[in-house]
Amino acid sequence: MRTLDDGKAEEIAVIDLAGKSSMADYMVVASGRSSRQVGALSEQLIDKLKSGGYRSPSVEGRGQGDWVLVDAGDVVVHLFRPEIRGLYNLEKMWGMAASEAAPAKPKRKPARPKA
Repeated sequence: MRTLDDGKAEEIAVIDLAGKSSMADYMVVASGRSSRQVGALSEQLIDKLKSGGYRSPSVEGRGQGDWVLVDAGDVVVHLFRPEIRGLYNLEKMWGMAASEAAPAKPKRKPARPKA
């Protein structure tokens, strides 16, 4: 969570999967503002996991940067560009409205464009 927050991920949500799925205990869903940020977030997360003892977390989608899945065993992390996250809406698929998913931090206001 700290790695995603440090990388300026947006709308981080934690979904408790205990008793709902055998694939993981938690799912983390977060957004990056661009494909480049999604890729950078995934790289930072993978590096942090490896330095924390996870030998080789499974990673899918890094090449495109629209949706990257990082499987760290008990925790699965989905990193999206906002448009792609809205399309798949994993929070709803797991029976939760976005407002019910446990936010890891308050939503950030979008940056105002420079005049």
